[in-house]
Amino acid sequence: MQKRTLGNSGLEVSSLCLGGNVFGWTADEPASFKVLDAFVAAGMNFIDTADVYAKWAPGNTGGESETVLGRWMKQRRNRDKVIVATKVGSDMGAPGKGLSRAYMTRAVEASLARLQTDYIDVYQSHVDDANTPLEETLGVYADLVAQGKVRVIGASNYRAERLSEALEVSTRHGYPRYESLQPLYNLYDRADYETALEPLCRSAGIGVISYSSLASGFFSGKYRTEADLSKSPRGQGVKRRFFNDRGFAILAALDAVAKDHRSTPAAVALAWLIARPGMTAPIASATTVDQLNELIAATRLELSAASIDRLNRASA
Repeated sequence: MQKRTLGNSGLEVSSLCLGGNVFGWTADEPASFKVLDAFVAAGMNFIDTADVYAKWAPGNTGGESETVLGRWMKQRRNRDKVIVATKVGSDMGAPGKGLSRAYMTRAVEASLARLQTDYIDVYQSHVDDANTPLEETLGVYADLVAQGKVRVIGASNYRAERLSEALEVSTRHGYPRYESLQPLYNLYDRADYETALEPLCRSAGIGVISYSSLASGFFSGKYRTEADLSKSPRGQGVKRRFFNDRGFAILAALDAVAKDHRSTPAAVALAWLIARPGMTAPIASATTVDQLNELIAATRLELSAASIDRLNRASA
């Protein structure tokens, strides 16, 4: 598996990042372990999670995904073989939220404990915190890097203006800079990223790891009728966002390109992202090994220029 460098960090990561949002939610621990085992067996090494995963599931409080991942790494004794990205800042309920010094210094220790490790490869600001100065947040990251608890920092859900400001603050104070951005980006959700964030990331050499790469599963092709919506807890959200003329036009283009390349819509949607200039690795999740194998196929799929143009036109 050919690796890609994440920004200017020196971290070498696979061109597909495994999403850990399903661990402890739609994938229990045994199922998660099977997917993780198959992922690394295929030569992949990049795994994304967050402290808040999967707080939204009934009975959960947050931290479930990190806990599953930590148990897997301890049992497999492979911590040094994987690049772990997690996040801080989302609302955890009683423990708190945000990117203040007081909160982040507590939150990082909780994540380290759940992950059963003494360092995080990529620690990301999950959401921008307008109530905390960037100098404070980046100063905390500087301390965590100096202490060896964090190797590289990244941002998620940042607007271009705030990301640019954060880069300037890091330069001015000599703090570590955000080496990665995790934006919402897929064939349906293009405008926000491509208009301002993509040019900034490419000019600054920031790695990009897109989330919702398969549009909550819509681009897998499993949601085509109203009856299909009951297949997953995400079904109603898929209906609200993607059951429209544009969504089905993109799906039709994915079907056609998949047929031409003897592949699947999901693999094609990911291959389109992988081929995008400036993209490091799209994030996608799987609850079974069969699903995972379909995603991994994207890393071996080279789309023709005509296929990429067809997808671009359908999703414009």
